Amino acid sequence: MTIKRRKFVKFLGLAGLSSQIPVLSVQAKLYSNTIIKPPRLKVGDTVGLISPAGIIEPQDIEVAKKALLTLGLKVKLGVHILDSYGYLAGKDIDRATDVNAMFGDRSVKAIITMRGGWGCNRILPLINYSLIRSHPKIFMGYSDITSLLLAIYARSGLITFHGPVATSTWNEFSVDYVKRILFNAEVVTMTNTLTTEIGRKIITPGKAKGKLVGGNLSVLSAMLGSSYLPSWQDSILFVEEIGEDIYRVDRMLTQLKNAGILNQIVGFVFGKCTNCSLGDEPSLTLAQVLKDHIQPLGIPAWYGSMIGHIKDKFTVPVGVDVEIDAENGTLRMLETAVR
Repeated sequence: MTIKRRKFVKFLGLAGLSSQIPVLSVQAKLYSNTIIKPPRLKVGDTVGLISPAGIIEPQDIEVAKKALLTLGLKVKLGVHILDSYGYLAGKDIDRATDVNAMFGDRSVKAIITMRGGWGCNRILPLINYSLIRSHPKIFMGYSDITSLLLAIYARSGLITFHGPVATSTWNEFSVDYVKRILFNAEVVTMTNTLTTEIGRKIITPGKAKGKLVGGNLSVLSAMLGSSYLPSWQDSILFVEEIGEDIYRVDRMLTQLKNAGILNQIVGFVFGKCTNCSLGDEPSLTLAQVLKDHIQPLGIPAWYGSMIGHIKDKFTVPVGVDVEIDAENGTLRMLETAVR
């Protein structure tokens, strides 16, 4: 029996939120080819903090406030920021409501997620992408937040930011990129520094230009087959990972290959595979896996960019045009990410 959507929402006890829930689905992407740049941050602006994935503790909020106040920003907390539901920071509808509410709140100029974990994929059908498109603002996080970064970009056309979460280490390196990209609207060239232990390795030398798209590899793989992913045609794909055995990285890259994604991209950057291990012997190395999957593509590619679960991290705009140089390991923005 078919239930009309209005009755279905009422049946779930969500009638008051029905204006915030888009039609679910495998529908086509909701935006044209128009890309939206959010307004830049200014000292004195209010930043909204939300927990769309894993649980946080009250002390996490105090740490986040301290870091953001140092940047001259004010803080507004999501209503459900301290909720818990098993390993999730509250029920799906409540976490989604905080996302929608922050985008709809005109006093909030940017939204920063508290942490990753797991849970963002669960709330993608409950996000109001039309509201986001009409109220564009900076949205930033990484790890499990990849789901929201990609879905918001795909469904609304809004450039999002793969960068520090509120509980990250807001050190001099990371803050510098936040300021230059989000406050100053600079066109930045991201280059590794000597302060990192990341070992950069060239997979295939060369330069390439395209739209920068990506995030956490396992989260991205879990989104395949959904309607919340952007076009990969002529894009630069960046990925990062943490705590996975190499065979799992192999499996996820194979999944991207079999889904037809790898043969559409024009460049590839693997950030950091933090605490990734060989697992049970025998095993391929990460270098061998990347060589097997990426080198045959014949596109500029390298491993070891400062992206991922590391203290010193770039703020990476999802959806901007960039040029990568695999030999020198640079990622050069070709346009500003904010206006």
